[in-house]
Amino acid sequence: MSSDTSDEDKTESASQRRLEQAREEGQIPHSRELATFIGLLAAIGALYGLGGWMFARLLSIMRGGLQLDQRQSVDPKAMGHLLENLGLDALLTLAPFLLVIILSAFVSPFLMGGWVFSVKALKFDFNRLDPVQGITRMFSTHGLAELVKSLLKTALVGGVGAWVLWREREDVFSLMLQPLQRSSGEFAGLVLFSLLLIVMSLLLIAVVDVPYQLWEYQRKLRMSKEELRQEMKEQEGDPHNKARIRQAQRAMSRRRMMAQVPTANVVVTNPTHYAVALFYDPDKGGAPVVVAKGADQLAFKIRELAHQHQVPVLEAPPLARALYASCKLDQQIPAALYTVVAEVMAYVYQLNHWIGHGGLPPEAPDRLEVPEGMDPGAPPEDEDVDGPVP
Repeated sequence: MSSDTSDEDKTESASQRRLEQAREEGQIPHSRELATFIGLLAAIGALYGLGGWMFARLLSIMRGGLQLDQRQSVDPKAMGHLLENLGLDALLTLAPFLLVIILSAFVSPFLMGGWVFSVKALKFDFNRLDPVQGITRMFSTHGLAELVKSLLKTALVGGVGAWVLWREREDVFSLMLQPLQRSSGEFAGLVLFSLLLIVMSLLLIAVVDVPYQLWEYQRKLRMSKEELRQEMKEQEGDPHNKARIRQAQRAMSRRRMMAQVPTANVVVTNPTHYAVALFYDPDKGGAPVVVAKGADQLAFKIRELAHQHQVPVLEAPPLARALYASCKLDQQIPAALYTVVAEVMAYVYQLNHWIGHGGLPPEAPDRLEVPEGMDPGAPPEDEDVDGPVP
């Protein structure tokens, strides 16, 4: 992506590849307000469910720490062992509460964009220490939105907190007149209820912040039309380069094909439009293989190369058209053409024998018929068969 591209030019939504690259770099939508709300709500739920048990355990630990026998008071090792046991008990007591807080920290990213772990996000970047960029971010649209959000959050939470205190003022004052054991339980319930109301007020901020963070995330990843075109070229390849590659591949394939013509047993022609070179190895068995084929100018080059290397050339228009249409390079001829090609190969062997040993020259087969539907140049049945055939 070019760094000179302005935000005004980025009018297109991010492509799937752009989103994947952002995730690989650790960039996912994130709402601190949603994370704060879920974390506090989980903490309140944990305190409500585990508060009594935790209070009783911690009270027992505190009492155990304040009760010392004479041996522990004069033996440093015994005192250290006692402190170790008390600290471990306290940690085990707080472990369920801390586990709930840790698990709640994974909920917010999952709800926003799924979990992702990227070492690129941990890489040290000097640009983050650039004061100019820091000031720019402070006075950017995102910085202004964060400022407004912080002011609204402060006003909302402060207002709800003040309203809760005013609403529960009589109960708070009445607690001072009650015994400590009874008032402590009521005070804990009052605090949890007040915290719950304050945390629920954060839900209003989270409901507004989540759509804004999703929109801001998509806005930052927007692309210009030029970036989309460049990405498409990188993924699918430049059309000009692909055309040159295909042209080079065709040229290489053609050179390999032409190199096989001198090894062919016979070249069947149309006589000018098509040329197909066949090779048969009796030691390997099987059917003859098409080692070269071409039309028009390429057919002329195949015939010319065959004449140069004394490869027999047989004019058989129906068979040439059928072989050209139904056969691929380096593949055996179809079974439907076995009989007619066998006649051609028999003629080639007779011709080679005559060239090597003399005698009467063989007659070239002039009525080679291919199965119906194999010759693409055959005239329809309702036309005169003696008419011109391409």
